[in-house]
Amino acid sequence: QVQLVESGGGLVQAGGSLRLSCAASGSIFSINVMGWSRQAPGKQRELVAHNNSGGSTNYADSVQGRFTSSRGNATNTVYLQMSSLKPEDTAVYYCYADVGSYNGDHVRMKDYWGQGTQVTVSS
Repeated sequence: QVQLVESGGGLVQAGGSLRLSCAASGSIFSINVMGWSRQAPGKQRELVAHNNSGGSTNYADSVQGRFTSSRGNATNTVYLQMSSLKPEDTAVYYCYADVGSYNGDHVRMKDYWGQGTQVTVSS
């Protein structure tokens, strides 16, 4: 089994910054991609940042220039640095990872999600 655990959420005033962390652990042979999505009350979950296996990162238009996502030196981690936060950034933030686990015969890829961390931006 694989677990993803996020941390770093909280309450911040508009214009402030927060840094989220996500660490994957368990039966991990490889991680292809990692990223972040969020879900605000009454809204659908939306992609925030997607860290491609080649090293590039794609961002939602709404966070471009304000958020930066990066993989840690320990490749099982991903971070989301959020700056110039706005009230509309208030949401539960989830990290995800495309993880390969070796079952003794071949590597099986599967998507995993963290439990989410609340980010609240006050105006």
